[in-house]
Parts: sequence; C-alpha cells; structure tokens
Amino acid sequence: MEKIAFFDAKPYDRESFDKANKDYDIHYFEDKLTAETAPLAAGCRAVCAFVNDTIDSAVIDTLCAGGTKLLLMRCAGYNNVDLKYAAGKLVVLRVPAYSPYAVAEHTMALILLLNRKVHKSYIRTRDFNFSINGLTGFDLHGKTAGVIGTGKIGQAFIDICLGFGMKVIAFDPFPNEELAKSKGFTYVSADDLFAGSDIISLHCPLTAENKHIINEESIKKMKKRVFIVNTSRGQLIDSEALLHALREKRIAAAGLDVYEEETDIFYEDRSADIAHDETLSLLVCMPNVIITSHQAFLTEEALSAIAAVTLANADEFFGGKGEYSNEIKV
Repeated sequence: MEKIAFFDAKPYDRESFDKANKDYDIHYFEDKLTAETAPLAAGCRAVCAFVNDTIDSAVIDTLCAGGTKLLLMRCAGYNNVDLKYAAGKLVVLRVPAYSPYAVAEHTMALILLLNRKVHKSYIRTRDFNFSINGLTGFDLHGKTAGVIGTGKIGQAFIDICLGFGMKVIAFDPFPNEELAKSKGFTYVSADDLFAGSDIISLHCPLTAENKHIINEESIKKMKKRVFIVNTSRGQLIDSEALLHALREKRIAAAGLDVYEEETDIFYEDRSADIAHDETLSLLVCMPNVIITSHQAFLTEEALSAIAAVTLANADEFFGGKGEYSNEIKV
C-alpha cells in the first residue's frame, strides 16, 4: 500500500479523504509543508499539499531525497509550487475543478452581506437594537458586474449575476465570444471593465501578468464607490492600494476571501496572538470590509470532489500510465 504524506490537514480534510480512500496509507500532518516539515514525508512516494504550503526548491530537494515522486495538489491553484525546479524531479497533479458553484455562491454572499449591511444588523439585533438607520443598500438589479476571469467559477458567478437582473461585462485574456453570446454578457478591455462596473469580482488564477491587477492606477479608473470582491488569489490585489482607496471612500466596500499575506494566518486560530500585519488589522476593523478565511470552496460537495479527484490522480500515477490528465507542466 502506497504511503501519502498529507500536509496542512484539517478535520474536514481527514473526514472527506478517509471516506473516499480505500487504497492508500495516508499519514496526516497538521503542519504546513515547508523546508522544516518536509523531512516528515520521508518514505512516502506521494505528498499531498494545499494552497498555503511552500513548495520551493529546498522543499522539493528534501522530498526527492526522501523518495517522493508525486506531488498531489488538492486545489486548483499552484502558484506556490516552483514548477520549473520540480520539472524532471516530481510529477505535479492538481484538482482543476471541484465545485465552481461553491466559490461563485460565496462571492455573491459577500456582495449581499456588504450591500445590505447584514453583518451590522446581525450584531445590532443580538443587542436588541432594531434600528435600521445606516443600513441602506441598493438594488443589484440593473447594476453592472465586472467579472475578471471567465473560467468555470467566473461562468457560475456570471449566471448568478444574470439571475439577479444585472448587466455583466467581463475581461479575460482569452475571451470566448461564443460563450458570451450564449450567456448574454460582453467582453471588454480591463480598462473598460474598471470604468464601467458597479461591482468588480475576481475569478482568475494568479500569474506574473495579473499580479496586483487591482492597484493604485486601476483603482483611479474605477467608478467612485465601486464594490470589489476577491475569492481567487490574494496577490491579485495590492492591499495597501485597496486600504488607501477605502479610506478615501473611492471604494465603497470590499469582500475578501483571500489576502496576499495570508500564508501564516488563514486556516489557523490566531485569536490569542498579537497581529503583526498592520494592513490586515486595519482592513478587518473597517465596517465596509468583510474578510473570510479562504473558505469559499468549503462545501460538502467540493470537499468530496477534491478527495475523489486527488485520489484518482494518485491512481493514475501509481497505475504506471505515464500520462496524467491533471498534470501541471511548466
């Protein structure tokens, strides 16, 4: 029975993988995969990692020295993997899609919470304060949603927006005009999206080209009082620029399920720690910002799909096929 070293394991991970697993000896480690923890994988031919693990050259060398041949990313993103260094040393497989609906629905939940001030009314009514002063929102119907990235998650979010009666414009470096025509949205340039959107939502992978796509310059092109929502990757937004624009009231509200410096914070209980990230501390304290802890994917259906596809990826590798449907290549 092949051994899999499973890093950054949480109770929900164990539950979903134990339910799906029949063929592997999975060793769960609560620690993230780093240069310090990589030796724990010695003797395991496969390692299972997640979005906030560090898979750099030092980690790859340690894994290979311990006999690891396969890196199973139980997520769609892989910007934390040094793919160039891994080439020829490790086969890297991922889960390209699990539940686009989970992320898209969480995105709309953030928008609804921010717009209708539900987070504020929840606190008020628990204190028997039933005043509705300061809770005014706006109709989503007729507003323009700007969607950056039209992959499966972006498409699911577009469907939700259209269901609310919103107009949708989108930017994607690889536009699919046939898709746009069939769904009823329009592709525009990034600048036109910034200028024309009431709500901007990010649904794209992190690349060298789009890092900090939301920055000081792009914010200047946006409508005043725009909403910005990010359920993709934290580094798509320059956090300092976002904070500054929120303070100046150029941006009306922000919903963030990710943060560019989240690695040592998200997925962990830091309630007893002194916060050293001043930008995050200020964002958390703002009444027009809602931050969730990279949980947009977290549904029963998504967890089940992640486990099933990850283990199927392992089956392909250990079955000796030599070609892998979900391989990440440089």
